[in-house]
Amino acid sequence: MLPVSMQQDSLLLNLYIQPKASRDKIIGVHGNELKIAITAPPVDGKANAHLTKFLSKAFKVPKGDIIIHKGELGRHKQVEILTPRVIPEQIADLLDTRSC
Repeated sequence: MLPVSMQQDSLLLNLYIQPKASRDKIIGVHGNELKIAITAPPVDGKANAHLTKFLSKAFKVPKGDIIIHKGELGRHKQVEILTPRVIPEQIADLLDTRSC
């Protein structure tokens, strides 16, 4: 399993989420996942909502274009981003190294 992969026009991310962090940040590769720190606590869906908002800003897409396929209630998630307009440098680097 790769942390990041392109599937047609969509980007598929396998994530490990660190809630209640001091700031929102893409940390980097964590095993077979991409680690992302978010400030929201893992209570009542707040972390998922915050993650969606963070990813929508990072990839310049509407929140509705962020789909959580797996892991609604856990730290390990599979998220699809429909036609991202921007790909953050850390993720672009991962995509480049996979294609070599």
